[in-house]
Formats: sequence, C-alpha cells, structure tokens
Amino acid sequence: MTRRPHVLVLVENLSVPLDRRVTQESRALVEAGYRVTVICPRGTTQDTEPEADVDGIRVLRYPLRPATAGALGYPREYALALWHTLRLALRVRREGPVDVVHACNPPDLLFLVALVLRPRGARFVFDHHDLVPELFLSRFDDARRGALYWATRLVERLTFAAADGVISTNESYRDVARRRGGVPADRIEVVRSGPDLDRFVRRDPDPSLHRGKEHLLAYLGVMGPQDGVDYALRAVAALRARGRDDFHCVFMGAGDALADMRALSSELGLDDVVEFPGRVPDEYVQRCLSTATVCLSPDPKNPLNDVSTMNKVVEYMAMGRPIVSFDLVEARVSAADAAVYVPDDDVEGFAGAVADLLDDPARREEMGRLGRARVEHELSWAESRRRLLGFYERLLGGPPGAGRVADR
Repeated sequence: MTRRPHVLVLVENLSVPLDRRVTQESRALVEAGYRVTVICPRGTTQDTEPEADVDGIRVLRYPLRPATAGALGYPREYALALWHTLRLALRVRREGPVDVVHACNPPDLLFLVALVLRPRGARFVFDHHDLVPELFLSRFDDARRGALYWATRLVERLTFAAADGVISTNESYRDVARRRGGVPADRIEVVRSGPDLDRFVRRDPDPSLHRGKEHLLAYLGVMGPQDGVDYALRAVAALRARGRDDFHCVFMGAGDALADMRALSSELGLDDVVEFPGRVPDEYVQRCLSTATVCLSPDPKNPLNDVSTMNKVVEYMAMGRPIVSFDLVEARVSAADAAVYVPDDDVEGFAGAVADLLDDPARREEMGRLGRARVEHELSWAESRRRLLGFYERLLGGPPGAGRVADR
C-alpha cells in the first residue's frame, strides 16, 4: 500500500508562515502531493499558536527566546531550539513514517535531528539559507570570533557530509557546497527565493504613505547588525544635509538591531522623515513598495552579504521599483540593470545615487520596467518551484503517487 511521502521541515530563525521561503517551499510540496509538517519557533506577535494548519501544511511551534547580544547568546539559543525541535520531531515520528527531513539553516546543527530519524529510513535535505561561518565573521569583531567561528566551520562540514541532497539559494552557495562541503554537483540544486507573482502583487499607490512629501523611500527586510540599516539612515541624513526635504522614508521589518536603528534615527535628527512600522502584513508591504519612488538595499560589503541573495532586492523588482544597492556580487546577479551600485560602503555615494534617481523619473521608470521583466521571466517563484519539485523527484525516485513510497 502506497501513501503520500512525508516531509518534515525544520526551521529555527523565523516562524511559519512569516518565513516566506519556507512557506512557499512547503506549500509547493503540498500542492504536488506531499504531506508536510513544519517545526519552527513561535512568533512574538503573530504565529503564536503551538499548532496550526497553513494551506494544508501542519505547523508545530515551540517557545524560543532569541539570542541576547554577543556571540555567546547563540549557543544558548541554538541548544534550546535543538532540544525543542528534537522533541517535536520524535513526536511526529511516533505518529507515522517520515521520508525526508528538510532542514533550513541557521543553525547548522539540525542535521543531528535528521541523524536520529535516519535509522527509520528518513533522507536528509540541507536547505542552505545562510553561510553561518561568514555570518559570524560579519557580525562579530576579531576578539569574539575565535573558537566559535571554527566551530561553525566544523558543524557546516558535518551538515554537508550528512546530507543526501543540498538546496542552495544561489550559485555562490552552490559553489560553497561543492568546494567547502565536498558535495557532488549532482546532489545540489539551486532553488532561489523569489516572489510568487500570484500572491505578491502590485497594488494601487497609496499617497498617504508619502506623509505630504513628493517622494517615498522604502526599505524591507531584517534589521540585524550586518544588514546595513545604519548605512541607509546615514545616507538619509546626508540627503537632508544637502538641503533636500522632499521625501519620507519607511523602514519595514524587525530584528535585533531595530531598537538601535530607532535610536540612531533620533540621534541623526530624522524622526520627522523616518518611520519604523516593524513587521507588517503582506498587504502593507505590497502597498508601500507599489508607492515607493526608490527602494533601498544598504547591505554593506562583507563576507556574508557579498555572496548572499537578498530577498528584498527581488521583491523590489517584482513591484517595478528602482533600487540603490552597494556593489555586491549577488546583488548584481539578481538586480542587473534594475539597480544603481555604490562601491565601498560609501554613505555619501549612496545618498548621491538616491538623489540622482529622485531627480530622474525616466530612468526610474526604465529601471523598474527592466526589474519587473527579469522577475517575470527568470526570478519568480514559478521557476524555483519547478526546480524544487524536480529535486524531490530525483531524491525519492519519482513524483508522489508513483508507487515508490511504501508503508514502513
């Protein structure tokens, strides 16, 4: 007797459905005929129920307090997350077979849960969301790297060694899996994070978001020490210092640097032109980005950002917005001609690029058109979904319902 293959998805750094990539992957698997259970932390203001059904995805959530400041906060957070994840994974396994453990990092410790379930036949897929060693290099100074950095290199290597297959978010991460992880090329698939254009849609502009100003600048994303929101705020201050008072700014998102960014905004005298609404619903995101004159991607050049695909860049492009970005390898791969690239983390240069776009509506329109077309034809979730399902068919020997998964 055959049954639907059961995929157990593990994610630690965001709740579901707040984590858009994990939700899209899980929804795609359910729509293709897989059974999917997600284990993740509870949110603080949303996704707070311990168990939920999200579009046919069973979601089990555990309580987790994020790491406190400093490198030592992460081992404490990860140890607690690993305990809860293992506890819930064993509960799921007692209820029936698990065919695939699909672990999304960080941290690079979730392979331990897969190893516990492997004797009963579960395969392990490593969904490589972040380069954790580079994350430590980018967040902490030399004095705090030390043994923790090398520990992250070790567990990354163990994760790659344990994986039956690896999903990389871009070609740079694929290269890491091959070069540093020793994973054969035929066991790696690139599945980019891209917007689902049936759900992430352009909306009518909302003039009220301008707060009476001619232009709106928008930022969307996580606010951590490595995300460059401080660079964007200093660039806004530089625009003000040039005598411009024709714009308002919305910084959407949350993270462990949000309080610091609000304090910096006040310190720079920007409270009258900058607002931080925190995490906001998709409808607000779509409305704000559809209204924005220019979108900001201020991630500074560092070992992590240079090779990481920023979801916000592709989402800006999906809304047909021009972008100002620092000159990062993967930013150019994603945005191409939809962005202006500023070298060397230059705040004054960033401010100048924004000012140039504010004064050039024809260029803004052309950049937005090129970005939207690139998403429609190359970077949307439709292409990533095809790659994901093909990867799973190769992993399990065929599509769900092909008679290859038997009761155990």
